Amino acid sequence: MFKKEKAVVVFSGGQDSTTCLFWAMQQFAEVEAVTFGYGQRHSLEIDCAKQIAEELGVKWTLLDMSLLGQLTHNALTSDDVAIEHKEGELPSTFVEGRNHLFLSFAAVFAKGIGARHLVTGVCETDFSGYPDCRDNFVKSLNVTLNLAMDHNFVIHTPLMWINKAQTWQLADQLGAFEFVREKTLTCYNGIIGDGCGTCPACQLRKAGLESFLQDKDEKPKSKELSL
Repeated sequence: MFKKEKAVVVFSGGQDSTTCLFWAMQQFAEVEAVTFGYGQRHSLEIDCAKQIAEELGVKWTLLDMSLLGQLTHNALTSDDVAIEHKEGELPSTFVEGRNHLFLSFAAVFAKGIGARHLVTGVCETDFSGYPDCRDNFVKSLNVTLNLAMDHNFVIHTPLMWINKAQTWQLADQLGAFEFVREKTLTCYNGIIGDGCGTCPACQLRKAGLESFLQDKDEKPKSKELSL
């Protein structure tokens, strides 16, 4: 559909963004990945993103967003904040303004390289209540970016309405299942692949994987996702 156009993928090296990177590589003629250093407690996340991009032959850029880490106090940027999710509250892993700023800076970067398509792995199905993962936020920001820069951006969210099991299914359909399982970093404790198995990110990833594998065994010719 967009085989003659260029896209920028907001890329962390995790399961979701790597699946989106593979998706973008099938949809667009040219793809670049942009990763943000925002003071995250695991610099391995950046190393992992760089390594994946290099292995896939995708041009990769690291942007310094360390100011974000100075402005917020959360479990992903501060070692003294425990990873927890209390009922009725946002998880301690929520980084205020992260997706807003990432997409905004990715848009500036994209316009500079002649791209109008932005791809992000945000999801409203398994989103832990993060307000900046919601579809209405993405659509609103898309309009704002177009007005702010007088550019016809299109923000793509391939995972918006699918759960983690379906995200694994999509990776499988893209021929990337083993790659995503073995080489991505989702774990809050910084362990590549299947991770620590105990943090919330690993539990969500594991539950989705088990559900996908079970469904695949029961329905080997299951219908492909329509995105």
